[in-house]
Amino acid sequence: MLKINKLSCGYGSLTVVHELDLNVSEGSIHALVGANGAGKSTTLMTIAGHVQVKSGSIMIGSEQLDQVPTKERVRRGVALVPEGRRLFSDLTVRDNLEVGGYSLPKENISRNLERVLTMFPRLGERIKQESGLLSGGEQQMLAIGRALMAEPKLLLLDELSLGLMPRMVEDCYIALQQLQSEGMTILLVEQNTQQALSAADDVTVLESGTVAWQGTAEKARHDSSIIEAYIGLRREPKTD
Repeated sequence: MLKINKLSCGYGSLTVVHELDLNVSEGSIHALVGANGAGKSTTLMTIAGHVQVKSGSIMIGSEQLDQVPTKERVRRGVALVPEGRRLFSDLTVRDNLEVGGYSLPKENISRNLERVLTMFPRLGERIKQESGLLSGGEQQMLAIGRALMAEPKLLLLDELSLGLMPRMVEDCYIALQQLQSEGMTILLVEQNTQQALSAADDVTVLESGTVAWQGTAEKARHDSSIIEAYIGLRREPKTD
């Protein structure tokens, strides 16, 4: 679904990510993890078209996107749930969702709205409420729902669990599993590494804008040297 080849990107004269190679299989969840400042969010923003590509290529299927305008990337199946959600706080839940489907026919918007409200019933209960008055978890659900309104093939999720209560995190990850079961491809940036590895099929670890390690999430979960060296987790000692 997604193939990135030797991608370097950044802001102005600053290069943040250096010659990144990344392959995300269709229908998989691929976790992008690493310390703060490693280039994770920059990578997602570049795929979505918000950050300058300095060299390299981004392919979605057989289409090259690195020189395609952001709005056209949405039409070709790329949707971003940004860090911090970035909702229109003075607009209602319904309005925020409908904005996400701006490029689609009205009949698609109605169908997709029903789908989102079925996935996140809380949003249906607050459909006329301004989004700025929602809880953090409800806002994250709304940000995901807004992205789904565009009917993406590739969903980019930046810091899904940041600032959320554990129950809300669980609800969001249940939604991800449902989306994957429907065939959606997901590229996930997540500071909660344990949560990311439990949900992902594959993982890429970034360190200072370069790839430190790539492999299956299962291998990362079970190989303590990978976890300790790159991801920063520590296993609890085994007890009899």
